[in-house]
Amino acid sequence: MTQRTDVVVIGGGQAGLAAGYHLRRLGIEHVILDAQTAPGGAWQHTWDFLRLFSPAQYSSLPGRLMPSQPGELYPDAAHVVDYLADYEKRYELPVQRGTWVESVHRDGSGLRVETDSGTWTARAVISATGTWTRPFLPAVPGRREYQGRQLHTVRYRSPSEFAGQRVIVVGGGNSGAQIAADLAHAGIDLTWVTQRPPRYLADDIDGRALFDAATARRRALDEGRTDTGGVASLGDIVAVPPVRAARDAGLLTAEPMFSRLAATGVEWADGTTAEAEAVIWCTGFRPALAHFASLRLRGTRGHIATVGTRAVDEPRLHLLGYGDWTGPASATLIGVGRPARDAAREIAGLLRA
Repeated sequence: MTQRTDVVVIGGGQAGLAAGYHLRRLGIEHVILDAQTAPGGAWQHTWDFLRLFSPAQYSSLPGRLMPSQPGELYPDAAHVVDYLADYEKRYELPVQRGTWVESVHRDGSGLRVETDSGTWTARAVISATGTWTRPFLPAVPGRREYQGRQLHTVRYRSPSEFAGQRVIVVGGGNSGAQIAADLAHAGIDLTWVTQRPPRYLADDIDGRALFDAATARRRALDEGRTDTGGVASLGDIVAVPPVRAARDAGLLTAEPMFSRLAATGVEWADGTTAEAEAVIWCTGFRPALAHFASLRLRGTRGHIATVGTRAVDEPRLHLLGYGDWTGPASATLIGVGRPARDAAREIAGLLRA
């Protein structure tokens, strides 16, 4: 059975909901196809003590401020899930859950979206699948020989599952610092490993400043001015309270990156070793874009070339929420609203043409 609509949005997390909000405001018929069986996107799968980088009022999708979480300046992931579920319900967004998009194809004047529960045809598609389903693991020598447990950020939940174990956390970004702090506060025997010495942002900098920096960088690049460096120029780690407390207590001492894994631990180039029952890879993600393979749009680093959010080689396709290459800070709650608005407006023009 084939169903038809003007726009198919792939993904029902924060980016997909922001797109739905703006499409609804413009009166554009659309459907949001989400592989998850419950609202909340990737936020429902994070570790127990994850915290946002910004206060609630600075972490909102368009049209609806996130309410504050009682007793917390920086809300946790469960609070975000509740907010997204309420947002979806408040704006009556047409989300179809448990629908996995398998592929997207050109089909005459439109695009055909094949799913595990049927086919949709649309005049335009917005991809908002994010990166959570594509964790990146570096090709470190010995990774297959290591006999302990290896897991990526996406599988980490709480320190309780590592009680009595020696754990190595790899990664000098926000995920690595937050998970290392989580383990350190719980008294886990921790080794934190980073490619370069940790770069903490000033304690008074949070997501508000990061959004401003990303926006300024995008504006400078668009206007042909010198690259400001954006967020990367400020540092790698936001000092949210748990990270700040662990750092100030001397619990977050980073070691340089090891050269290889051995059967029972890791080894550095100088011959130093560390035993560990578990290695947690906080090494980032790649865009989840496999469903566009038949369109042959992939460029460097798995990205699809875009002008704003629109794919350069397929004007009926927009990409939303994957990072600065699809809009300044578009992978954040506060940052996704503007590129979602721009994508909806451009699609409205396409549909009128």
